[in-house]
Amino acid sequence: MIHELNEDNLQQLLADNDTVIVQYSATWCGNCRIMKPKFKKLASENENATFVIADAEKFPESRKLATVDNLPTFATFKSGEFKNQVQTNKFEVLKELVEEVI
Repeated sequence: MIHELNEDNLQQLLADNDTVIVQYSATWCGNCRIMKPKFKKLASENENATFVIADAEKFPESRKLATVDNLPTFATFKSGEFKNQVQTNKFEVLKELVEEVI
């Protein structure tokens, strides 16, 4: 399942879902646009996790849940707790991050 945040409510999604993987991005970020379809592909292959795309500029409270100092940043959460993150534009690195929590 994949969600694109329309409001700054990532904390609620973390409370409602056991395993959450987040792509922090921005509209101006070229690497974010490149990674988005790859992120969606992983979401379709891993139905036991919730995948979220969060605009790091529009949603500061959601951004604070990970250390986002470069885009795209991918973060994993389990039972509401932050687990790990990577800043990458490489599919294999993202896939390894997802496999850590699935």
